[in-house]
Amino acid sequence: MTVRLSGSTHADATQLYLSMKLEETSQLTRLQACLHDIKTWMTCNFLMLNSDKTEVIVVGPKHLRKSLSDDIAVMDGIALASSTTVKNLGVIFDQDMSFHSHAKQISRTAFFHLRNIAKIRHILSQNDAEKLVHAFVTSRLDYCNSLLSGCPNSLLNILQLLQNAAARVLTKTRKRDHISPILATLHWLPVKFRIEFKILLLTYKAINGQAPSYLKELIVPYCPTRTLRSQNAGLLMVPKVSKSRTGVRAFSYQAPLLWNHLPVFVREADTVSTFKSRLKTFLFDKLVAHR
Repeated sequence: MTVRLSGSTHADATQLYLSMKLEETSQLTRLQACLHDIKTWMTCNFLMLNSDKTEVIVVGPKHLRKSLSDDIAVMDGIALASSTTVKNLGVIFDQDMSFHSHAKQISRTAFFHLRNIAKIRHILSQNDAEKLVHAFVTSRLDYCNSLLSGCPNSLLNILQLLQNAAARVLTKTRKRDHISPILATLHWLPVKFRIEFKILLLTYKAINGQAPSYLKELIVPYCPTRTLRSQNAGLLMVPKVSKSRTGVRAFSYQAPLLWNHLPVFVREADTVSTFKSRLKTFLFDKLVAHR
């Protein structure tokens, strides 16, 4: 469950997160106490909690959301407006963690800019057109795209259509021309592989101490119970999760799963730049093999 609070004199919102099991609703008292402390601190510092901008989102089984939302409708005298989506650092989270609303928002915004770029494409140089497309389209495709790992193809197709359109505008290609050679010419990985690239880059950095500790804590080196050749192969432990649940989309699952499928020469890259170069080559070869 996520509760988002914002003070009327601050541009940034204060966010509270509480994770609990179905039978642990008594933990809501912790949330109540935290809200009370925030109100007290703001009062002591001559600030006011903006109740009109205070909202709550309950993430969990659909049949339990309503009852839990009712339980937290009012806390410590604060009316908490229940929302189906909330925005955090530009990413739209929904109650199912499907990111469908987020993908639709990216598509709407980027297509708006892409249409404007298309109108002036004939007077732009190739270099200037690339800068505009990267600034207004591909930057949105890549922003926090690791959150989309494991999402269904139906969602990724929304973003893939956007990338295809951007490639056509940039290369002045007709709609009926096959898109794969166009993406290859631009050296653009499709959306699904761009997401894999981001996950694997974060994994490499976490293994080599170049990522935040909270990411490093989510990956565990593979240690076989008996002596095997794989014990020195730099593999990671893939946790057991229910394939029918959202756990398969977690970084703790996707990171080792993708990492273990990398060739040894990619995993053993000695610098980030070398790893990125080898990884991109591997993903392009993988893409060709899948066609």
